Amino acid sequence: MDKTLHQIRQCTNPNCQFRFPAIPGQPGAGCCPKCGAATAVVEEAFPNLKPEAHNLKPTGPEVEVLLDNIRSTFNVGSMFRTADGSQIRHVHLCGITPTPQHPKIAKTGLGAEFSIPWTYHLNGLTAVKTLKERGCRLWALEGGDQAESLFSTTADLSGPPILLVVGNEVSGVDPGILNLCEKTLWIPMRGIKRSLNVAVAFGIATYYLRYTSRIGSTAKEQF
Repeated sequence: MDKTLHQIRQCTNPNCQFRFPAIPGQPGAGCCPKCGAATAVVEEAFPNLKPEAHNLKPTGPEVEVLLDNIRSTFNVGSMFRTADGSQIRHVHLCGITPTPQHPKIAKTGLGAEFSIPWTYHLNGLTAVKTLKERGCRLWALEGGDQAESLFSTTADLSGPPILLVVGNEVSGVDPGILNLCEKTLWIPMRGIKRSLNVAVAFGIATYYLRYTSRIGSTAKEQF
């Protein structure tokens, strides 16, 4: 568990009262970042609470992921952190997708980028063909007429590892790669937007795959 302590400070200006966390002794914390007035400690130092490691093991299949032309270092860092948490077997980085060697990935990866095996490929389509020949089942996280809801498809998860393909934030999965995928899954959207941030969608899909023994078997609502 992270032993870093925090405290809650609040602006003493009655017209402001901005409330925020700070590390005890943190330079500048005694001054309100909003109005400049003095701040006071209103909650004494407390630990940063995180769940302890446990023995709950994923019940789903082995999963590798292929990130094709993801442009944002922050998205890639976040996806590595998710991959670490859900015990993804391998991360394949393709095209313009930055690798853990890029310093900005650490902003969201927070060290998880060094815990997962990864490989960089210049050409995502070539990588997918090779992985398919090795026995991976190709599933894309994408929309379209052929896509099935992640939460209602009854795909059998037993058998060879799944290679989950995630594409560019704007253009999506490369059509050449999509044509090789045996299944396309999408995440239902009920608002005005038609898609989630790629790192958020990746997190939902990987955890659902890793902790569900059969897709659709535990879904209470069919989307």
